[in-house]
Amino acid sequence: MVLLFGGVGLAGLVQNGGYDQIVASEGQPWDIVARAVGFDISAVTITGQSRLTEKELLDASGVGPKNSLPFLDANAVRERLMAVPLVKSARVMKLYPDRLVVAIEERQPHALWQREGRVSVISEDGVAIDELRDERYLGLPFVVGEGAQKRLPEFLQLLKGMEDLAQRVKAGVMVAGRRWDIEMTNGVIVKLPEVDPGPAVETLKRLQREARILDKDVMSVDLRTGDRAIIRLTEEAAAAREATLPRKTKKTGG
Repeated sequence: MVLLFGGVGLAGLVQNGGYDQIVASEGQPWDIVARAVGFDISAVTITGQSRLTEKELLDASGVGPKNSLPFLDANAVRERLMAVPLVKSARVMKLYPDRLVVAIEERQPHALWQREGRVSVISEDGVAIDELRDERYLGLPFVVGEGAQKRLPEFLQLLKGMEDLAQRVKAGVMVAGRRWDIEMTNGVIVKLPEVDPGPAVETLKRLQREARILDKDVMSVDLRTGDRAIIRLTEEAAAAREATLPRKTKKTGG
């Protein structure tokens, strides 16, 4: 009889639209019952965050006062948290009767990435975690171009191999998704080969050590050919060099 009258009452609520109103304001019926017997979520403990606020994480989790602990889908909560770019990993644990524990690991800023005029802060695995909004991240390595963020570890390894010269690097520019151009702070472009750029970096260090090549009036240092370096002078330096060369005189007839 209880089931019969309960079913009739529920059918009436559904038909009259009252059921939807109850769900919208109080949650699903099973959650209402669970909360009534002491299995509500009265505390959410969040650990591991530094840049994200508890409110941001709680909003992203989708957990609210209408949920109950037994019927909360912890995997779904975790998936929603993992959709936040700054979250690298997340664990969600239920502690009965009424406590939820969320432990997260945030991605750390490792570089700046420019594409189509927009600059983003990216993590070590190339995920954009925020837009560049202030000067806090201006000291990070800078990469430019489509696909550059995915090859960030490669660029960081090149910087490490450049040793003291790394301080003079302004940006790494990904060219056609295949190789790097290194833009120095004085505007000189160093063109590296697509395959195994390490030896080219060693050549650059030798040229700087022996000839101070990066301190001269040059536009670019092309190291894509393994057996030689091609140096392109600035217009002023090229004109000055041309002026010092002996001029050829034309032979006159007669």
